[in-house]
Amino acid sequence: MEIKKDMVSFITGGAGGIGLAIASALAARGARIMLADIDQGKLDKAAAALTASGADVGTVLCDVADEAQVRDAANATINRFGKVHIVVNNAGVALGGTPGQIAMKDWRWIVDINLIGVAHGVEIFTPLIQSHGEGGYFINTASMAGHGAAPGMAPYNATKFAVVGYSEALKQELAPSNIGVSILCPAWVKTNIHRSAFDKPTGGSDESDPRYKEMAAVIDAGIDPADVAEWTAQCVEADRLYIFTHPEFSGAIDYRHAMINADYDACSEFPAFQEKDAQ
Repeated sequence: MEIKKDMVSFITGGAGGIGLAIASALAARGARIMLADIDQGKLDKAAAALTASGADVGTVLCDVADEAQVRDAANATINRFGKVHIVVNNAGVALGGTPGQIAMKDWRWIVDINLIGVAHGVEIFTPLIQSHGEGGYFINTASMAGHGAAPGMAPYNATKFAVVGYSEALKQELAPSNIGVSILCPAWVKTNIHRSAFDKPTGGSDESDPRYKEMAAVIDAGIDPADVAEWTAQCVEADRLYIFTHPEFSGAIDYRHAMINADYDACSEFPAFQEKDAQ
């Protein structure tokens, strides 16, 4: 999809990190921006920076896990700009842990934000995009963790795999409405997502924990969000379904596909399935 001047973009998790970087990349192409986040102070600072660069920016407080707040944010976007074309479902949190030791309230917290938050964005904004007949686009932030699982990160993997599958279906379902879909699947990006676990319902992580320190070091060495955002904008313009950022992770995808293919091939050796194929 061509990102045209004066198109309206709604971006969750927009006060920092990848969300703010995408806002900047879209604004540089002439889009008008509605930033949504749960932190008003950070929203104000982000909006001021974008406005100083010449962007037309609005802000709205929004917890993506709360349907009513997302509806209010959608209404605020329409009231401010009249319509919306691009929705970036970017807000997300991280949560790991050991099976049998992860509190269910923490599970619900990450699912409500990382998956249901995306669903809120799609369900609420799709009719608004369809209403003006000009087409539109969803960018749903998943992760390389949505394509390959890692020990200790099961809740995060579960939500990001879900966003990938959900978005693959949306790509097909929304095409007749001239609404495109891309799934942003970065690996390590220099953001504060590793600190989001401090806000989980059962209490914050310990910064002295060696696992936290290890994760923080990896993320701090990650790529610049501005590079992710510029590539994201280019991929939207090329109508790419998957937006990958780390070529060196291709081996992990190949390894997973090899495991799937091997076990899929095995089912053809089961006699009952052979007979079914022969009928």
